[in-house]
Amino acid sequence: MSLIMDKNALGDFLKQAFPQVADQFAIEAVGDRTARIRLLVGEQHLRPGGTVSGPSMFALADVSIYLAILAMIGPKALAVTTNCSIDFMRKPAAGCDLICEAKLLKLGRVLAVGDALIFSDGQDDPVARASLTYSIPPER
Repeated sequence: MSLIMDKNALGDFLKQAFPQVADQFAIEAVGDRTARIRLLVGEQHLRPGGTVSGPSMFALADVSIYLAILAMIGPKALAVTTNCSIDFMRKPAAGCDLICEAKLLKLGRVLAVGDALIFSDGQDDPVARASLTYSIPPER
């Protein structure tokens, strides 16, 4: 299976479909069933103590798997998350962006399953790991 949307097309789609959050993410790379997405960490992503909040890390994992799926199937805005499990493993470095390495493990007609590893920029060990399942809308 080959890419249907490259990183520029995905960026344009994100700006059009989700303008409220598009400027928080940078698409660094897209490949066959993979995506590398950066959360541009700002004040809105921080929790007390100055570390990135869990909801912000969830959003990064969710957007990363979503974009990895769309890269393979095209611009289907109504693909939706049906399940997510996330483990927060260590505190992200203060003031650093987060980077998600997303990989699709299954890409079917109806469901997609992916894993996401989240890293604090400049650190080798992941700060979080997530497993997500998406429902893909039927062709009409």
